[in-house]
Amino acid sequence: MSTAREQPIFSTRAHVFQIDPATKRNWIPAGKHALTVSYFYDATRNVYRIISLGGAKAIINSTVTPNMTFTKTSQKFGQWADSRANTVYGLGFASEQHLTQFAEKFQEVKEAARLAREKSQDGGELTSPALGLTAHQVPPSPLVSANGPGDEKLFRSQSADAPGPAERERLKKMLSEGSVGEVQWEAEFFALQDSNNKLAGALREANAAAAQWRQQLEAQRAEAERLRQRVAELEAQAAAEPPAVSEKEGPSQSLEQLEALVQTKDQEIQTLRSQTSGSREATDTEREETQQKVQDLETRNAELEHQLRATERSLEEARVERERARAEVGRAAQLLDVRLFELSELREGLARLAEGAP
Repeated sequence: MSTAREQPIFSTRAHVFQIDPATKRNWIPAGKHALTVSYFYDATRNVYRIISLGGAKAIINSTVTPNMTFTKTSQKFGQWADSRANTVYGLGFASEQHLTQFAEKFQEVKEAARLAREKSQDGGELTSPALGLTAHQVPPSPLVSANGPGDEKLFRSQSADAPGPAERERLKKMLSEGSVGEVQWEAEFFALQDSNNKLAGALREANAAAAQWRQQLEAQRAEAERLRQRVAELEAQAAAEPPAVSEKEGPSQSLEQLEALVQTKDQEIQTLRSQTSGSREATDTEREETQQKVQDLETRNAELEHQLRATERSLEEARVERERARAEVGRAAQLLDVRLFELSELREGLARLAEGAP
């Protein structure tokens, strides 16, 4: 393809996509970096084309026709279908303003193509083939995230994800050639990753400790219930009165025998009273000991419940801290990605300046 006879009338930079021919739903990026996308006017053929080059290869070579439509699918993404190329092109811009400028030029070029077709059918010529547009270059855009049709696929730079060993070495090499600020960003990013891992480990340990404390609390509650039942049984046993002692009298007993029998019964009564008193004292002592144990267990249960609530508060604080750390990691990753992209764009600009220098 040769553009010697064509003149650029508008240029911008955007991330270029093509629709997946297999699924017709997902977008396939043309590269990781933004490319220059230009409108060209072919004076010989009297046609307008959208062209984007990736090295020596034409990523986009689309002839604008009056029946084409450029559709904005999000604030920074637009697309159009090219029936001749049998594909759909998508462009992700750095800002909504860049997208609006490209869409306005698309509409102007589409109208010019319609007029050119009508003139060619009437045998006339276009008086202003290039629409009076001056070629200009939009400054390179920072990293852009754009969604395809229906927002079904999100495109973002791979450097925003957690880098693997090989990717990390590549980033270190790139950053060593750049500024000290980029190295600091990378160090902060990895430090936040390490902090996030430590917080996750502490949260797992706290969860295990809380489960163990819950088991101990259940065991203490079961023991307290058993002791309460034992106290109730002892109280019922102490409330039972000893069986009454009946006297046996014979009609033929003499006075001496009756007196001796009365003395014997008195002694038995005294003995039974002393035994009953000792049994009650022993029962009261055992009851007091049991009640003291119950009180101790209830105090221990209250302490365990307090510890459990403190642990739950610690767990909640750990969760909040982990979410905050994740947010910090995300922000650091985004900033690092933008800095890396700007550094790459700067190197490309320096390379172009070096190539154009005598």
